[in-house]
Formats: sequence, structure tokens, C-alpha cells
Amino acid sequence: MGILLGILAIIVTLGLAYLMSNDRKNIYYKGIGIMLVCQLIITWFMFSTQIGKAIIDGISAVFNKLIEFGAEGISFVLGGFAFEEGSSGIFFFNVLLQIIFFATLLSVLTYLKILPLIIKYIGAVISKITGLPKIESFNGVNSIFFGQSEALIAIRSQFHHLSENRLYIVCASAMSSVSAAIVGAYILMLPAEYILVALPLNMFSGLMIGSIVAPVRVPKEEDYVDITDVSQDKSVFEAMGNGALEGGKIALIVAAMLIAFIASLSLVNWIIQFIFAGVTLQQILGYILAPLGILMGIAPGEVIEAGAVMGMKIVTNEFVAMLEFQPMLDTMSEKTIGIVTVFLTSFANFSSIGIIAGTVKGIDAKKAVLASGFGLRLLAGSILASILSATVTGLFL
Repeated sequence: MGILLGILAIIVTLGLAYLMSNDRKNIYYKGIGIMLVCQLIITWFMFSTQIGKAIIDGISAVFNKLIEFGAEGISFVLGGFAFEEGSSGIFFFNVLLQIIFFATLLSVLTYLKILPLIIKYIGAVISKITGLPKIESFNGVNSIFFGQSEALIAIRSQFHHLSENRLYIVCASAMSSVSAAIVGAYILMLPAEYILVALPLNMFSGLMIGSIVAPVRVPKEEDYVDITDVSQDKSVFEAMGNGALEGGKIALIVAAMLIAFIASLSLVNWIIQFIFAGVTLQQILGYILAPLGILMGIAPGEVIEAGAVMGMKIVTNEFVAMLEFQPMLDTMSEKTIGIVTVFLTSFANFSSIGIIAGTVKGIDAKKAVLASGFGLRLLAGSILASILSATVTGLFL
């Protein structure tokens, strides 16, 4: 029954994307089917085979070791501070400040052209297999490693090639993924295996939904990727410094957003409870998303709480939702934990619309007019991508 519901959820998700499409005649169904099969194979391999589980364990071990290295730097600077277990200081210093070290590593690997080459050739393979244009495929892979702004900046030299539909696909990919710089922070809150599996699944989901909503056909002469201008740094040390500063900025932005969103959530709940005693925004969102949660494979007894967390992610951000979900891990089933964790591992929320529009405006003012027009269509597409990834995960749990 769970498998049948999961298949129905996939059909409904792709069907909604089809209804949103602005050019249904040019949808490349073969490519969509290939990407869906790739998702199923990856999820089956990672969760159902010993080799796949060993790979996840190995990648988790690498991230945990990197987290230990990051902790050394944090401890050196803040070793004199003492916090009680569960205090907000623990979260900021042990979780958010890890972003600085991870951003530094990414910056150095980008300067050395290691990451751009890896991303380019993986993107080329995906383009060859699926039939998608190379820029869109490159950006899909690139969005696994870099945040929304950085992923789009990496292809800024080729923005003049992007039609409205191509621009939608690259923006949807950026919004449907997460940055590797903050994956370490996620792993400190939720199970690593589901967060790591979400990365490739979200890449394919973003490309699939984007390619249905905004289909493209690209001439061969325009189908290439230029990675010569991905880093402005002049040395490894400059890359380290800029990466550290960028990581610090991200950590502070996340902290500021958490303060604003959590405080606003408390205000909204106070207003709601003033009118309807005992009711919270989380409960309202839980009931709204309950039917969808059941289709995705969440048990009926857990779907209200799980729906509340998923709704919280959409109206605030993934960090707020992860903090909300973390205390529930001991009471939820493994399947629900996996589905919700994968759903949360993306930038699909209202605030991301402004981030995407602002980034495009900084790169190309003319294209910014197109990006601003995407608005809720971009958010809806990225939410469908999160639903698709989470549903595929639920099929194998």
C-alpha cells in the first residue's frame, strides 16, 4: 500500500508540474523518465545494498572528521566560553560556526579548479544521459556544492545565452538544492544518511520539475560550459581568507534569520492563540499538508506533526524546521524521519525568492526582470522538487 501511495504521489507531483508548464509540446519526456530512474537506482543502491550503505557511512565519516577539524578552530577562539547543554549558544557556536570551515574548503577547492572540473564533467555525463543542455546540467551539479547565489554566479559569463525558460531551470535547481558549506551544520541536527542522499535526489528533482515547467531546446553551438572565470582569487591564501569571510557572513545571516523567524513565529502563535486558544501555526500547517504527507508515505499517526515541520520549512527556512524536527526524532518512525529530513534539505522557502531575484539582478539587470516574474512559480516548482525527492526516499524505507 505504501508503494502504491508513493507511486501516486510521484504521478501527482509530476502532474502538477505539467499543469504549470508553459510549453507542454516541448517537454522532453525521455529525459524526465531517465532522471526518475536514476533517482530510484541511487536511492535503492544507497539504502538497500551493503556497498551503498558503506558509501554513505564513508561520506558521513569524512564529514564528521571535517566537523572535528572545524571544532578545533572554534574551540581555539571560544574555548573559554561555557554553555549549558541545550542552550542557544551551543547551536550557534557548535553548529553555525562550522559553516566557516566548510566554506573555506570549498573556496580553496574552487580556486584550485578541482571542484569546477569535477562538476563540469559530472554535468557533462548527466547532459549526455538525459539529453538536457550542458549549462543546466552543470548548474544542477554545481547547486549540490554551492548556495543559491554562488551557484548562479558560477555561470554568470553565460547568462546572455539563457532564455526565460533556461533561466527558470537554473534558478529552480539552485532553489531545490542546498550548499555543501552548510551540510555539516545539517548533519549535526538530523541523520546524515538522509541529508547525503537528498543531495543527488534534489539535483535530479530540480532538473526534472524545471524541465517540465519550462521546457527548453538548445542549439548545439550554444550548448557549452565555461569554467574559466569561476574564482577571482589570486592565491590559495586569498581563497582561504575569502572563503572564511563568506562562511562567517553565511553563519551570521542564518543566525539573524533564525532570530527573526523564530521571534516572528512566537508572535504569530501568540496572536492565533489569543483568538483560538491552544492552536498554533504549526498545527494549522500540519492539517493543511496532512493529505500530501500521507501520499508521500508518512504514517497517519505522525502526519500532523510531520506536516507542521514541512510547512514550517516553507514559510520560514530549513534551519527553523530542522530545529523544530530535531526533538521529534526519538518518537517518529524511521520512514517518517527519512521522508521529512529529505524534504527539509533544500532552499525551497519564501525567502529564497528574494535571494534568487537579487542574485540575478546583480549579474544581469535585464535577466532580473525575467527572474522577478517567476515569483511563486519558482517556489511552487522547488516545493514539488522537495516532495518528489522525499517521496522517492520513502519508497525504500
